[in-house]
Amino acid sequence: MPVIAAAERPLTGRKVLLMLVAFFGVVIGVNVTMMKLAIKTLPGTEVDSAYSASLAYEKEIAAARDQDARKWQVDAHVRRGADGGATLEVEAHDQAGRPLTGLRFEGRFERPTDKRADLSMALAEVGLGVYRGSIGAIAPGQWDLVLEADARGERMFLSVNRVVLN
Repeated sequence: MPVIAAAERPLTGRKVLLMLVAFFGVVIGVNVTMMKLAIKTLPGTEVDSAYSASLAYEKEIAAARDQDARKWQVDAHVRRGADGGATLEVEAHDQAGRPLTGLRFEGRFERPTDKRADLSMALAEVGLGVYRGSIGAIAPGQWDLVLEADARGERMFLSVNRVVLN
């Protein structure tokens, strides 16, 4: 008994056109999706104007020299709560070991990879040279802890340290 082969369909211009449209449709669709995801997750720029930042650089250097000359001893401790929150406690002393009072401390937890996740808190003075503040639910992982202390509207202290929250 002879084997009958299925009739082959010829490759027409219409099939080739549909294959090309499908191929490039998939490529363009993937590119558009990746571009939208990249734009959506872009945390943004570090500074709005590089020119303005460069002008402020000399002031930052002078402020750092002034801070170093004061020789303040500032210790920060972060405690995690069972609810996922964090308590930040700062102890500040001058170079002679006397507690520093009357300062306005602010703490910021900044994500190194995404500035949109940054969290700020004001610290209240709870004792001589002891400042404390709490923040609600904060995700575990690496954070930059930024501490700033102001006195009479002038920044007296700035510190940036990497912390890992479990």
